[in-house]
Amino acid sequence: MRRRAADFRRPVRRRFSYWIWVLLGLSSVVGLVLFVVHHNQNEDRDEYPLLERNARLEHFAKESLNFTEEILSVKSFSRQLTQQMILAKAYVVIAKEHNNLHLAWQLSAKIRGCQLLLSKAAMTGEPVTLEEAEPIIKSLSSLIFKAQDIHYDIATTIVTMKSHIQALEERANAATVQSTVFGQIAAEGLPRSLHCLNVKLMSDWLKKPSLKALSDEKKNSQRLVDNNLYHFCIFSDNVLATSVVVNSTVSNADHPKQLVFHIVTDGVNYGAMQTWFLSNDFKGATIEVQNIEEFQWLNASYSPIVKQLLNPDSKTFYFGLYQDANVEPKMRNPKFLSLLNHLRFYIPEIYPQLEKVVFLDDDVVVQKDLTQLFSLDLHGNVNGAVETCLEAFHRYYKYLNFSNSIISSKFDPQACAWAFGMNIFDLVAWRKANATAKYHYWQEQNADGTLWKLGTLPPGLLCFYGLTEPLDRRWHVLGLGYDLNIDNRLIESAAVIHFNGNMKPWLKFAIGRYKPLWDKYINQSHPYLQDCATS
Repeated sequence: MRRRAADFRRPVRRRFSYWIWVLLGLSSVVGLVLFVVHHNQNEDRDEYPLLERNARLEHFAKESLNFTEEILSVKSFSRQLTQQMILAKAYVVIAKEHNNLHLAWQLSAKIRGCQLLLSKAAMTGEPVTLEEAEPIIKSLSSLIFKAQDIHYDIATTIVTMKSHIQALEERANAATVQSTVFGQIAAEGLPRSLHCLNVKLMSDWLKKPSLKALSDEKKNSQRLVDNNLYHFCIFSDNVLATSVVVNSTVSNADHPKQLVFHIVTDGVNYGAMQTWFLSNDFKGATIEVQNIEEFQWLNASYSPIVKQLLNPDSKTFYFGLYQDANVEPKMRNPKFLSLLNHLRFYIPEIYPQLEKVVFLDDDVVVQKDLTQLFSLDLHGNVNGAVETCLEAFHRYYKYLNFSNSIISSKFDPQACAWAFGMNIFDLVAWRKANATAKYHYWQEQNADGTLWKLGTLPPGLLCFYGLTEPLDRRWHVLGLGYDLNIDNRLIESAAVIHFNGNMKPWLKFAIGRYKPLWDKYINQSHPYLQDCATS
Protein backbone atom coordinates (compact mmCIF):
# COMPACT_ATOMS: atom_id res chain seq x y z
CA MET A 1 0.00 0.00 0.00
CA ARG A 2 2.94 2.35 0.58
CA ARG A 3 3.84 2.21 -3.05
CA ARG A 4 0.30 2.95 -4.15
CA ALA A 5 -0.01 5.95 -1.82
CA ALA A 6 3.32 7.28 -3.01
CA ASP A 7 2.27 6.91 -6.61
CA PHE A 8 -0.85 8.95 -6.10
CA ARG A 9 0.98 11.78 -4.36
CA ARG A 10 2.41 12.62 -7.73
CA PRO A 11 0.12 15.10 -9.51
CA VAL A 12 -1.71 13.97 -12.60
CA ARG A 13 -3.99 15.78 -14.97
CA ARG A 14 -6.90 13.43 -14.70
CA ARG A 15 -9.56 13.15 -12.08
CA PHE A 16 -8.81 10.47 -9.46
CA SER A 17 -11.52 8.05 -8.44
CA TYR A 18 -13.14 8.47 -5.05
CA TRP A 19 -11.71 5.38 -3.35
CA ILE A 20 -8.14 5.98 -4.47
CA TRP A 21 -8.26 9.33 -2.73
CA VAL A 22 -9.39 7.55 0.40
CA LEU A 23 -6.05 5.78 0.50
CA LEU A 24 -4.35 9.16 0.43
CA GLY A 25 -6.36 10.14 3.49
CA LEU A 26 -4.45 7.82 5.78
CA SER A 27 -1.10 8.95 4.44
CA SER A 28 -2.17 12.49 5.25
CA VAL A 29 -3.32 11.83 8.82
CA VAL A 30 -0.01 13.00 10.23
CA GLY A 31 -0.29 16.12 8.14
CA LEU A 32 -3.77 16.66 9.57
CA VAL A 33 -2.44 16.42 13.12
CA LEU A 34 0.25 18.99 12.44
CA PHE A 35 -2.23 21.19 10.63
CA VAL A 36 -4.73 21.18 13.54
CA VAL A 37 -2.08 21.72 16.19
CA HIS A 38 -0.57 24.59 14.24
CA HIS A 39 -3.89 26.40 13.97
CA ASN A 40 -4.92 25.75 17.57
CA GLN A 41 -1.67 27.25 18.80
CA ASN A 42 -1.89 30.31 16.58
CA GLU A 43 -5.53 31.40 16.88
CA ASP A 44 -4.51 35.06 17.40
CA ARG A 45 -2.40 35.11 14.28
CA ASP A 46 -3.52 35.66 10.77
CA GLU A 47 -5.14 32.35 9.70
CA TYR A 48 -3.57 32.25 6.31
CA PRO A 49 0.10 33.22 6.38
CA LEU A 50 0.83 30.93 3.47
CA LEU A 51 -1.62 32.76 1.29
CA GLU A 52 0.03 36.10 2.07
CA ARG A 53 3.53 34.77 1.54
CA ASN A 54 2.50 33.44 -1.83
CA ALA A 55 0.79 36.58 -3.03
CA ARG A 56 3.92 37.69 -4.84
CA LEU A 57 3.71 34.47 -6.93
CA GLU A 58 0.29 35.39 -8.23
CA HIS A 59 1.35 35.81 -11.83
CA PHE A 60 3.29 33.37 -13.93
CA ALA A 61 4.01 33.58 -17.60
CA LYS A 62 1.34 31.45 -19.25
CA GLU A 63 3.63 29.92 -21.81
CA SER A 64 6.20 28.86 -19.19
CA LEU A 65 3.82 27.17 -16.74
CA ASN A 66 4.55 23.50 -16.06
CA PHE A 67 1.53 22.23 -14.17
CA THR A 68 3.43 19.26 -12.75
CA GLU A 69 6.05 21.54 -11.28
CA GLU A 70 3.33 23.96 -10.18
CA ILE A 71 1.43 21.41 -8.15
CA LEU A 72 4.64 20.07 -6.59
CA SER A 73 5.88 23.49 -5.54
CA VAL A 74 5.46 24.20 -1.83
CA LYS A 75 4.86 27.87 -2.66
CA SER A 76 2.01 27.36 -5.12
CA PHE A 77 -1.71 27.67 -4.41
CA SER A 78 -2.29 24.50 -6.48
CA ARG A 79 -0.24 22.55 -3.95
CA GLN A 80 -2.25 24.03 -1.04
CA LEU A 81 -5.54 23.22 -2.77
CA THR A 82 -4.44 19.64 -3.41
CA GLN A 83 -3.42 19.08 0.21
CA GLN A 84 -6.66 20.56 1.52
CA MET A 85 -8.63 18.38 -0.89
CA ILE A 86 -6.86 15.22 0.29
CA LEU A 87 -7.75 15.93 3.92
CA ALA A 88 -11.30 16.85 2.99
CA LYS A 89 -11.82 13.59 1.07
CA ALA A 90 -10.67 11.64 4.10
CA TYR A 91 -13.15 13.49 6.30
CA VAL A 92 -15.97 12.90 3.81
CA VAL A 93 -15.58 9.18 4.43
CA ILE A 94 -15.45 9.63 8.19
CA ALA A 95 -18.47 11.95 8.17
CA LYS A 96 -20.48 9.36 6.27
CA GLU A 97 -19.34 6.68 8.72
CA HIS A 98 -20.85 8.82 11.53
CA ASN A 99 -23.98 9.55 9.50
CA ASN A 100 -23.22 13.27 9.32
CA LEU A 101 -24.40 13.57 5.74
CA HIS A 102 -24.74 17.34 5.82
CA LEU A 103 -21.06 17.83 6.66
CA ALA A 104 -20.11 15.22 4.04
CA TRP A 105 -22.15 17.15 1.47
CA GLN A 106 -20.49 20.45 2.43
CA LEU A 107 -17.01 18.94 2.15
CA SER A 108 -17.85 17.31 -1.18
CA ALA A 109 -19.06 20.63 -2.59
CA LYS A 110 -15.79 22.31 -1.66
CA ILE A 111 -13.82 19.40 -3.08
CA ARG A 112 -15.60 19.86 -6.41
CA GLY A 113 -14.64 23.52 -6.30
CA CYS A 114 -10.98 22.55 -5.80
CA GLN A 115 -11.15 20.10 -8.68
CA LEU A 116 -12.67 22.66 -11.04
CA LEU A 117 -10.05 25.23 -10.14
CA LEU A 118 -7.17 22.80 -10.64
CA SER A 119 -8.67 21.55 -13.92
CA LYS A 120 -8.93 25.11 -15.17
CA ALA A 121 -5.28 25.77 -14.32
CA ALA A 122 -4.18 22.60 -16.09
CA MET A 123 -6.20 23.35 -19.22
CA THR A 124 -5.42 27.05 -19.56
CA GLY A 125 -1.79 26.90 -18.51
CA GLU A 126 -2.32 29.68 -15.99
CA PRO A 127 -1.46 29.26 -12.28
CA VAL A 128 -4.11 29.43 -9.57
CA THR A 129 -4.18 32.97 -8.19
CA LEU A 130 -4.57 34.25 -4.64
CA GLU A 131 -8.05 35.61 -5.40
CA GLU A 132 -9.20 32.21 -6.74
CA ALA A 133 -7.65 30.05 -4.04
CA GLU A 134 -8.31 32.09 -0.89
CA PRO A 135 -12.11 31.62 -0.60
CA ILE A 136 -11.92 27.86 -1.12
CA ILE A 137 -8.99 27.34 1.24
CA LYS A 138 -10.66 29.42 3.96
CA SER A 139 -14.00 27.64 3.72
CA LEU A 140 -12.40 24.20 3.43
CA SER A 141 -10.17 24.89 6.45
CA SER A 142 -13.24 25.93 8.42
CA LEU A 143 -15.04 22.70 7.54
CA ILE A 144 -12.00 20.57 8.45
CA PHE A 145 -11.82 22.31 11.86
CA LYS A 146 -15.53 21.74 12.26
CA ALA A 147 -15.07 18.02 11.58
CA GLN A 148 -12.29 17.88 14.17
CA ASP A 149 -14.37 19.79 16.75
CA ILE A 150 -17.42 17.56 16.35
CA HIS A 151 -15.64 14.35 17.38
CA TYR A 152 -13.49 13.19 14.50
CA ASP A 153 -10.32 12.96 16.54
CA ILE A 154 -7.08 11.56 15.20
CA ALA A 155 -7.56 8.12 16.76
CA THR A 156 -10.97 7.81 15.14
CA THR A 157 -9.52 8.94 11.83
CA ILE A 158 -6.75 6.34 11.93
CA VAL A 159 -9.06 3.46 12.89
CA THR A 160 -11.63 4.42 10.26
CA MET A 161 -9.09 4.80 7.49
CA LYS A 162 -7.39 1.52 8.36
CA SER A 163 -10.71 -0.29 8.10
CA HIS A 164 -11.36 1.27 4.71
CA ILE A 165 -7.90 0.40 3.47
CA GLN A 166 -8.37 -3.20 4.56
CA ALA A 167 -11.72 -3.35 2.78
CA LEU A 168 -10.17 -1.90 -0.37
CA GLU A 169 -7.33 -4.39 -0.25
CA GLU A 170 -9.81 -7.26 0.00
CA ARG A 171 -11.79 -5.90 -2.93
CA ALA A 172 -8.62 -5.43 -4.97
CA ASN A 173 -7.48 -8.99 -4.24
CA ALA A 174 -10.89 -10.39 -5.14
CA ALA A 175 -10.90 -8.41 -8.39
CA THR A 176 -7.40 -9.67 -9.23
CA VAL A 177 -8.40 -13.29 -8.69
CA GLN A 178 -11.58 -12.82 -10.70
CA SER A 179 -9.66 -11.18 -13.53
CA THR A 180 -7.19 -14.08 -13.57
CA VAL A 181 -10.00 -16.63 -13.68
CA PHE A 182 -11.77 -14.85 -16.54
CA GLY A 183 -8.49 -14.48 -18.42
CA GLN A 184 -7.75 -18.17 -18.02
CA ILE A 185 -11.23 -19.16 -19.21
CA ALA A 186 -10.87 -16.92 -22.26
CA ALA A 187 -7.41 -18.29 -23.04
CA GLU A 188 -8.62 -21.89 -22.87
CA GLY A 189 -11.70 -21.31 -24.99
CA LEU A 190 -11.65 -21.95 -28.74
CA PRO A 191 -12.86 -18.92 -30.71
CA ARG A 192 -15.97 -19.52 -32.80
CA SER A 193 -14.10 -18.92 -36.06
CA LEU A 194 -11.54 -21.63 -35.24
CA HIS A 195 -14.28 -24.04 -34.22
CA CYS A 196 -16.01 -23.30 -37.52
CA LEU A 197 -12.79 -24.03 -39.40
CA ASN A 198 -12.39 -27.36 -37.62
CA VAL A 199 -15.96 -28.37 -38.46
CA LYS A 200 -15.51 -27.58 -42.17
CA LEU A 201 -12.19 -29.43 -42.35
CA MET A 202 -13.55 -32.45 -40.48
CA SER A 203 -16.51 -32.56 -42.87
CA ASP A 204 -14.12 -32.75 -45.82
CA TRP A 205 -12.15 -35.52 -44.12
CA LEU A 206 -15.30 -37.61 -43.75
CA LYS A 207 -16.67 -36.87 -47.22
CA LYS A 208 -13.50 -37.23 -49.30
CA PRO A 209 -11.93 -40.72 -49.25
CA SER A 210 -9.15 -39.39 -51.47
CA LEU A 211 -7.74 -37.44 -48.51
CA LYS A 212 -7.34 -40.60 -46.43
CA ALA A 213 -5.73 -42.40 -49.37
CA LEU A 214 -3.25 -39.55 -49.82
CA SER A 215 -2.51 -39.59 -46.10
CA ASP A 216 -1.76 -43.32 -46.15
CA GLU A 217 0.51 -42.86 -49.15
CA LYS A 218 2.57 -40.16 -47.44
CA LYS A 219 3.06 -42.24 -44.29
CA ASN A 220 5.57 -44.38 -46.16
CA SER A 221 7.74 -41.50 -47.38
CA GLN A 222 11.46 -42.06 -46.76
CA ARG A 223 11.85 -38.34 -46.16
CA LEU A 224 10.23 -38.82 -42.75
CA VAL A 225 13.31 -40.71 -41.51
CA ASP A 226 16.04 -39.09 -43.62
CA ASN A 227 18.60 -37.57 -41.24
CA ASN A 228 20.05 -35.48 -44.05
CA LEU A 229 16.90 -33.34 -43.86
CA TYR A 230 15.83 -30.90 -41.15
CA HIS A 231 13.16 -32.27 -38.84
CA PHE A 232 10.72 -30.26 -36.71
CA CYS A 233 8.04 -31.56 -34.35
CA ILE A 234 4.86 -29.80 -33.16
CA PHE A 235 2.31 -31.25 -30.72
CA SER A 236 -0.99 -29.36 -30.90
CA ASP A 237 -4.77 -29.52 -31.17
CA ASN A 238 -4.99 -26.06 -32.80
CA VAL A 239 -5.06 -26.31 -36.60
CA LEU A 240 -4.58 -22.63 -37.40
CA ALA A 241 -1.82 -22.11 -34.84
CA THR A 242 0.08 -25.13 -36.14
CA SER A 243 -0.34 -23.84 -39.67
CA VAL A 244 1.23 -20.51 -38.69
CA VAL A 245 4.22 -22.30 -37.15
CA VAL A 246 4.77 -24.36 -40.29
CA ASN A 247 4.11 -21.51 -42.71
CA SER A 248 6.41 -19.07 -40.89
CA THR A 249 9.17 -21.68 -40.74
CA VAL A 250 9.10 -22.52 -44.45
CA SER A 251 8.63 -18.87 -45.45
CA ASN A 252 11.89 -17.91 -43.77
CA ALA A 253 13.90 -21.01 -44.73
CA ASP A 254 16.56 -20.84 -47.40
CA HIS A 255 15.63 -24.31 -48.67
CA PRO A 256 12.05 -25.12 -47.58
CA LYS A 257 11.94 -28.41 -49.51
CA GLN A 258 14.54 -29.79 -47.10
CA LEU A 259 12.24 -29.31 -44.12
CA VAL A 260 10.16 -32.09 -42.57
CA PHE A 261 7.40 -31.38 -40.04
CA HIS A 262 6.13 -34.03 -37.66
CA ILE A 263 2.77 -33.01 -36.18
CA VAL A 264 0.95 -34.96 -33.47
CA THR A 265 -2.61 -34.09 -32.49
CA ASP A 266 -5.50 -35.76 -30.67
CA GLY A 267 -8.29 -37.90 -32.10
CA VAL A 268 -10.83 -35.08 -32.08
CA ASN A 269 -8.70 -32.83 -34.31
CA TYR A 270 -6.87 -35.46 -36.34
CA GLY A 271 -9.18 -35.33 -39.38
CA ALA A 272 -9.20 -31.52 -39.47
CA MET A 273 -5.41 -31.35 -39.11
CA GLN A 274 -4.87 -33.90 -41.89
CA THR A 275 -7.30 -32.13 -44.23
CA TRP A 276 -5.62 -28.76 -43.75
CA PHE A 277 -2.07 -29.93 -44.40
CA LEU A 278 -3.05 -32.23 -47.26
CA SER A 279 -5.04 -29.46 -48.96
CA ASN A 280 -2.50 -26.64 -48.66
CA ASP A 281 0.98 -26.33 -50.07
CA PHE A 282 3.85 -25.26 -47.83
CA LYS A 283 6.56 -24.63 -50.41
CA GLY A 284 7.32 -28.31 -50.91
CA ALA A 285 8.03 -29.12 -47.24
CA THR A 286 7.14 -32.63 -46.07
CA ILE A 287 4.41 -32.77 -43.42
CA GLU A 288 3.36 -35.77 -41.34
CA VAL A 289 0.29 -35.75 -39.07
CA GLN A 290 -0.14 -38.43 -36.41
CA ASN A 291 -2.89 -39.28 -33.92
CA ILE A 292 -1.70 -39.58 -30.33
CA GLU A 293 -4.43 -42.15 -29.68
CA GLU A 294 -2.60 -44.55 -32.01
CA PHE A 295 0.47 -44.58 -29.72
CA GLN A 296 -0.37 -47.87 -28.02
CA TRP A 297 2.88 -47.80 -26.04
CA LEU A 298 1.84 -44.57 -24.32
CA ASN A 299 -0.21 -46.16 -21.54
CA ALA A 300 -0.55 -46.10 -17.75
CA SER A 301 1.86 -48.99 -17.23
CA TYR A 302 4.65 -47.12 -19.06
CA SER A 303 3.94 -43.43 -18.53
CA PRO A 304 3.41 -41.90 -15.05
CA ILE A 305 1.63 -38.91 -16.57
CA VAL A 306 -0.97 -41.18 -18.20
CA LYS A 307 -1.46 -42.92 -14.87
CA GLN A 308 -1.90 -39.60 -13.10
CA LEU A 309 -4.34 -38.37 -15.73
CA LEU A 310 -6.51 -41.45 -15.16
CA ASN A 311 -6.41 -40.94 -11.38
CA PRO A 312 -9.90 -40.04 -10.02
CA ASP A 313 -8.42 -37.36 -7.75
CA SER A 314 -6.79 -35.64 -10.73
CA LYS A 315 -10.06 -35.70 -12.62
CA THR A 316 -11.87 -34.17 -9.66
CA PHE A 317 -9.23 -31.48 -9.32
CA TYR A 318 -9.44 -30.42 -12.96
CA PHE A 319 -13.00 -31.18 -13.93
CA GLY A 320 -14.96 -31.33 -10.66
CA LEU A 321 -17.80 -28.93 -9.92
CA TYR A 322 -16.51 -27.95 -6.48
CA GLN A 323 -12.94 -26.73 -6.69
CA ASP A 324 -10.62 -25.33 -4.05
CA ALA A 325 -10.63 -21.54 -4.41
CA ASN A 326 -7.13 -21.32 -2.96
CA VAL A 327 -5.54 -23.01 -5.98
CA GLU A 328 -4.11 -20.61 -8.55
CA PRO A 329 -6.57 -20.51 -11.49
CA LYS A 330 -4.02 -21.20 -14.22
CA MET A 331 -2.94 -24.32 -12.35
CA ARG A 332 -6.36 -25.79 -13.09
CA ASN A 333 -5.78 -25.60 -16.83
CA PRO A 334 -6.15 -29.19 -18.06
CA LYS A 335 -3.39 -28.39 -20.58
CA PHE A 336 -0.90 -28.96 -17.76
CA LEU A 337 -1.89 -32.63 -17.70
CA SER A 338 -2.52 -32.91 -21.44
CA LEU A 339 -0.68 -35.77 -23.09
CA LEU A 340 0.04 -33.51 -26.04
CA ASN A 341 1.80 -31.13 -23.68
CA HIS A 342 3.94 -33.93 -22.24
CA LEU A 343 4.79 -35.58 -25.57
CA ARG A 344 7.99 -33.51 -25.69
CA PHE A 345 9.49 -36.01 -23.23
CA TYR A 346 8.84 -38.90 -25.62
CA ILE A 347 10.37 -37.53 -28.82
CA PRO A 348 12.98 -40.35 -29.11
CA GLU A 349 10.21 -42.95 -28.77
CA ILE A 350 7.99 -41.26 -31.34
CA TYR A 351 10.84 -40.85 -33.86
CA PRO A 352 13.23 -43.72 -33.16
CA GLN A 353 15.20 -43.27 -36.40
CA LEU A 354 15.90 -39.57 -36.09
CA GLU A 355 19.08 -38.05 -34.67
CA LYS A 356 18.20 -34.36 -34.25
CA VAL A 357 14.88 -32.58 -33.96
CA VAL A 358 13.79 -28.98 -33.35
CA PHE A 359 10.78 -28.81 -31.06
CA LEU A 360 8.35 -25.89 -31.60
CA ASP A 361 5.36 -24.88 -29.50
CA ASP A 362 2.18 -24.03 -31.39
CA ASP A 363 2.21 -20.42 -30.13
CA VAL A 364 5.47 -19.39 -31.78
CA VAL A 365 6.26 -17.56 -35.01
CA VAL A 366 9.50 -18.26 -36.85
CA GLN A 367 11.22 -15.22 -38.36
CA LYS A 368 14.56 -16.56 -39.58
CA ASP A 369 16.05 -19.71 -41.10
CA LEU A 370 16.26 -22.34 -38.34
CA THR A 371 18.34 -24.89 -40.20
CA GLN A 372 21.50 -23.45 -38.62
CA LEU A 373 20.35 -24.92 -35.32
CA PHE A 374 21.18 -28.40 -36.61
CA SER A 375 24.85 -27.50 -37.05
CA LEU A 376 25.30 -26.02 -33.56
CA ASP A 377 27.73 -27.84 -31.27
CA LEU A 378 25.79 -28.86 -28.16
CA HIS A 379 28.98 -30.22 -26.56
CA GLY A 380 27.42 -33.59 -25.84
CA ASN A 381 24.29 -32.10 -24.25
CA VAL A 382 20.76 -33.25 -25.00
CA ASN A 383 18.88 -29.96 -25.05
CA GLY A 384 19.79 -26.65 -26.69
CA ALA A 385 17.68 -23.87 -25.17
CA VAL A 386 17.67 -20.14 -24.42
CA GLU A 387 18.21 -19.38 -20.75
CA THR A 388 15.68 -17.16 -18.98
CA CYS A 389 17.57 -16.15 -15.83
CA LEU A 390 18.37 -12.63 -16.97
CA GLU A 391 15.65 -11.86 -14.44
CA ALA A 392 16.58 -13.16 -11.00
CA PHE A 393 13.34 -15.07 -10.44
CA HIS A 394 13.85 -17.38 -13.44
CA ARG A 395 16.01 -19.79 -11.49
CA TYR A 396 15.39 -23.29 -10.23
CA TYR A 397 14.08 -22.20 -6.84
CA LYS A 398 11.24 -20.39 -8.62
CA TYR A 399 9.84 -23.62 -10.06
CA LEU A 400 10.80 -26.33 -7.58
CA ASN A 401 10.22 -26.99 -3.89
CA PHE A 402 13.68 -26.76 -2.34
CA SER A 403 12.29 -27.33 1.15
CA ASN A 404 12.03 -30.97 0.08
CA SER A 405 15.32 -32.80 0.61
CA ILE A 406 14.85 -34.82 -2.60
CA ILE A 407 15.22 -31.58 -4.55
CA SER A 408 17.65 -29.66 -2.34
CA SER A 409 20.15 -32.53 -2.15
CA LYS A 410 20.54 -32.82 -5.93
CA PHE A 411 19.99 -29.40 -7.48
CA ASP A 412 21.34 -25.88 -7.18
CA PRO A 413 18.48 -23.46 -6.39
CA GLN A 414 20.36 -20.68 -8.23
CA ALA A 415 20.79 -22.76 -11.39
CA CYS A 416 19.58 -20.92 -14.47
CA ALA A 417 16.22 -21.96 -15.91
CA TRP A 418 15.61 -22.11 -19.65
CA ALA A 419 12.66 -21.98 -22.02
CA PHE A 420 10.56 -24.66 -23.65
CA GLY A 421 9.04 -23.71 -26.99
CA MET A 422 12.04 -23.67 -29.31
CA ASN A 423 14.54 -26.39 -28.48
CA ILE A 424 17.07 -28.34 -30.49
CA PHE A 425 17.29 -31.91 -29.19
CA ASP A 426 20.17 -34.28 -29.88
CA LEU A 427 18.27 -37.57 -29.78
CA VAL A 428 21.45 -39.66 -29.85
CA ALA A 429 22.65 -37.94 -26.67
CA TRP A 430 19.10 -38.17 -25.26
CA ARG A 431 19.02 -41.94 -25.61
CA LYS A 432 22.53 -42.25 -24.20
CA ALA A 433 21.59 -40.18 -21.13
CA ASN A 434 18.26 -42.04 -20.79
CA ALA A 435 16.54 -38.69 -20.22
CA THR A 436 13.01 -40.10 -20.60
CA ALA A 437 13.62 -42.48 -17.69
CA LYS A 438 14.71 -39.48 -15.61
CA TYR A 439 11.48 -37.75 -16.52
CA HIS A 440 9.53 -40.83 -15.42
CA TYR A 441 11.41 -40.94 -12.12
CA TRP A 442 10.68 -37.33 -11.26
CA GLN A 443 7.07 -37.53 -12.40
CA GLU A 444 6.56 -40.49 -10.05
CA GLN A 445 8.27 -38.65 -7.19
CA ASN A 446 5.85 -35.78 -7.71
CA ALA A 447 2.70 -37.89 -7.73
CA ASP A 448 1.43 -35.93 -4.71
CA GLY A 449 2.38 -32.58 -6.23
CA THR A 450 4.85 -31.63 -3.49
CA LEU A 451 7.97 -31.14 -5.63
CA TRP A 452 6.39 -28.73 -8.10
CA LYS A 453 2.93 -27.56 -8.98
CA LEU A 454 2.14 -28.49 -12.58
CA GLY A 455 3.35 -28.06 -16.14
CA THR A 456 6.24 -29.42 -18.20
CA LEU A 457 9.03 -26.96 -17.41
CA PRO A 458 9.74 -28.17 -13.83
CA PRO A 459 10.22 -31.83 -14.84
CA GLY A 460 12.18 -30.59 -17.86
CA LEU A 461 14.52 -28.64 -15.58
CA LEU A 462 15.07 -31.82 -13.58
CA CYS A 463 15.57 -34.38 -16.34
CA PHE A 464 17.79 -32.08 -18.45
CA TYR A 465 19.79 -30.77 -15.48
CA GLY A 466 23.43 -30.66 -16.58
CA LEU A 467 22.34 -31.70 -20.08
CA THR A 468 21.30 -28.29 -21.48
CA GLU A 469 23.42 -26.14 -23.78
CA PRO A 470 22.65 -22.38 -23.55
CA LEU A 471 21.77 -20.78 -26.89
CA ASP A 472 22.09 -17.16 -27.95
CA ARG A 473 19.10 -15.21 -26.66
CA ARG A 474 18.16 -14.11 -30.16
CA TRP A 475 17.15 -17.64 -31.09
CA HIS A 476 14.06 -17.45 -28.88
CA VAL A 477 12.35 -14.32 -27.52
CA LEU A 478 9.48 -14.90 -25.10
CA GLY A 479 6.67 -12.90 -23.56
CA LEU A 480 4.50 -11.77 -26.48
CA GLY A 481 1.44 -13.24 -24.77
CA TYR A 482 1.71 -11.08 -21.66
CA ASP A 483 4.49 -8.46 -21.85
CA LEU A 484 3.46 -5.16 -23.44
CA ASN A 485 6.93 -3.63 -23.39
CA ILE A 486 9.28 -5.92 -25.30
CA ASP A 487 11.93 -3.94 -27.17
CA ASN A 488 11.17 -3.79 -30.90
CA ARG A 489 14.83 -4.33 -31.69
CA LEU A 490 14.82 -7.57 -29.74
CA ILE A 491 11.72 -8.78 -31.56
CA GLU A 492 13.17 -7.90 -34.96
CA SER A 493 16.41 -9.73 -34.23
CA ALA A 494 14.69 -12.88 -32.93
CA ALA A 495 14.69 -16.10 -34.89
CA VAL A 496 11.59 -17.26 -33.00
CA ILE A 497 9.08 -15.15 -31.09
CA HIS A 498 6.91 -16.88 -28.51
CA PHE A 499 3.38 -15.84 -27.54
CA ASN A 500 3.56 -17.56 -24.18
CA GLY A 501 0.94 -16.26 -21.75
CA ASN A 502 -2.84 -15.98 -21.90
CA MET A 503 -3.06 -13.35 -24.64
CA LYS A 504 -2.62 -15.70 -27.57
CA PRO A 505 -2.55 -14.13 -31.04
CA TRP A 506 -5.64 -16.04 -32.20
CA LEU A 507 -7.75 -14.57 -29.37
CA LYS A 508 -9.62 -11.25 -29.44
CA PHE A 509 -7.73 -9.93 -26.42
CA ALA A 510 -4.31 -10.58 -27.96
CA ILE A 511 -1.81 -7.74 -27.61
CA GLY A 512 -2.51 -5.59 -30.65
CA ARG A 513 1.09 -4.50 -31.06
CA TYR A 514 2.28 -8.08 -31.66
CA LYS A 515 -0.73 -9.64 -33.41
CA PRO A 516 0.32 -8.60 -36.97
CA LEU A 517 3.49 -10.68 -36.53
CA TRP A 518 1.24 -13.75 -36.33
CA ASP A 519 -1.52 -12.69 -38.73
CA LYS A 520 0.80 -12.25 -41.70
CA TYR A 521 1.38 -16.02 -41.88
CA ILE A 522 -2.33 -16.81 -42.27
CA ASN A 523 -3.72 -17.29 -45.76
CA GLN A 524 -6.63 -14.86 -45.40
CA SER A 525 -7.87 -15.70 -48.89
CA HIS A 526 -8.64 -19.31 -47.96
CA PRO A 527 -12.39 -19.80 -48.55
CA TYR A 528 -12.95 -21.60 -45.24
CA LEU A 529 -11.28 -18.82 -43.28
CA GLN A 530 -13.33 -16.20 -45.10
CA ASP A 531 -16.57 -18.12 -44.54
CA CYS A 532 -15.84 -18.65 -40.84
CA ALA A 533 -14.87 -15.02 -40.35
CA THR A 534 -18.15 -13.75 -41.76
CA SER A 535 -20.56 -16.43 -40.56
